[in-house]
Amino acid sequence: MRFSLFFFANGDDAAEQYRLLLEAARFADAEGFSAVWTPERHFHDFGAPFPNPAVTGAAVAAVTSRVDVRAGSVVLPLHDPLRVAEEWAVVDQISGGRAGVAIASGWNPQDFVLAPGNYADNKRAMREGMAELRALWAGEAVERQGPRGEARRIRTHPRPRQEHIPLWITAAGSEETFTWAGREGCGVLTHLLGQSWERLEDNLVAYSEALEAAGHGVEQERVSVMLHTLLAADQTEAMATARGPLTEYMRSSMSLFGLKSPESAPGRVAPEALAELLDHAYEEYARTRCLIGSADSCLPLVESLAELGVDEIACLVDFGVGTDQVLDGLKTLSRLRERCADL
Repeated sequence: MRFSLFFFANGDDAAEQYRLLLEAARFADAEGFSAVWTPERHFHDFGAPFPNPAVTGAAVAAVTSRVDVRAGSVVLPLHDPLRVAEEWAVVDQISGGRAGVAIASGWNPQDFVLAPGNYADNKRAMREGMAELRALWAGEAVERQGPRGEARRIRTHPRPRQEHIPLWITAAGSEETFTWAGREGCGVLTHLLGQSWERLEDNLVAYSEALEAAGHGVEQERVSVMLHTLLAADQTEAMATARGPLTEYMRSSMSLFGLKSPESAPGRVAPEALAELLDHAYEEYARTRCLIGSADSCLPLVESLAELGVDEIACLVDFGVGTDQVLDGLKTLSRLRERCADL
């Protein structure tokens, strides 16, 4: 089992979030973690410090030498693949060939002010965009219309270090998405936020079967699961430390999802009922779907994920706990990583 660090901060204290990102990246690089992921988020406090993972990825690349530098994720329907290919080739060059990209279709209508024409069929836009991204990475030209309506064949620069761009598909729980990732020979980046263990197991079977049916080698089977993470010497201490920040993080997440489904926004629920709901959700979620606890208490969850075929845990560490506490907890997380190396 490999361990990576994942960032998706809530709030607008960008300077402190970037300090945590870079200090944690240096730690991950020195300790043998596999990757550092940064996301793409727009126009909301939830994920506010991260509008462009290529920019944060370049910063991570500049202060590390071994750890992979990944987007988790690029919302491809919001962008022309020409720009994505250019930006991530820069990251690949700065990092010496350590770049990787998870691709998402997007869902938030507010984000699509950047590309309103792609909202209605965002999955088609993602698939077509990924095909172009792969072609551009390989040095091929794609066609675009020039300012006078003329057809132009465009290649991107700089050329990347890696011959092929490592790709993951971000999958929230749809079997169709897992199957498509397998057919395309991509990894999957998923989570347990709204996905049961049984659903995850079924989806990973569908992914493996699609990968094999398409003739892809077993080495292309890559499954990363994002988990909120805070480790301490004692499980009770970790649960108490994480309770307030993670509960508030979940509240902000509900606010974001309310942009798509207003009836689910926190303002539509009585404050007392919402507080009770979040408190109950925290207990269940933190104990069964997070790495919140001691190395000993978290080990069974890692073992269970390994049995399902997961080969990397993407540890989301910046959900509101203080920077120094997060960095201190990484030491215990690294000890857990060492114990799980042979899973």
